[in-house]
Amino acid sequence: MTKPIELNEVQIHRWMKRLITRAENLGKTGEVPVTAIVLDAQGRCIGHGSNQRNRTKNPLGHAELIALRQAAWLKKDWRFNDCTLIVTLEPCPMCAGALTQARMGQVIFGAIDKKRGGLGGTIDLANHASSHHYMKVVKGVMKKDAGQQLETWFKQKLRKNSENQVIPSQKD
Repeated sequence: MTKPIELNEVQIHRWMKRLITRAENLGKTGEVPVTAIVLDAQGRCIGHGSNQRNRTKNPLGHAELIALRQAAWLKKDWRFNDCTLIVTLEPCPMCAGALTQARMGQVIFGAIDKKRGGLGGTIDLANHASSHHYMKVVKGVMKKDAGQQLETWFKQKLRKNSENQVIPSQKD
């Protein structure tokens, strides 16, 4: 069985910077700015995805699942033991479960999600007793940049929502 490519710190940071830039552009469209890629054993991108839940009105429109679906189509296989997924935010339990089912060899993520993280933030499905596949997980790559981007986006969204909210007048 082939192992995932061993990426050095420079390569990982280069990919993460590209993903953060893509996420920045995605956030301007109204989608939550999360992007992901799947690399094959030679380090080639075989799948990329961006959140699409709002645009497609699809609860499964997470960046990781979009990238995984594309990679499976190109690879003509559902097993990813020799692949690496890189994503700007820690995968949620749904995506972490899908990555386990897909036998992903390695997952690298930026911001840690302490509310909904499925690879250590709230639950660790990569090392859970029920898991039938254990993947290597690299946490917090450029977490300050990735986390700040998400925090800024959510604050702006909250501000816009509160500005657009109509407050009914009170009668005496």
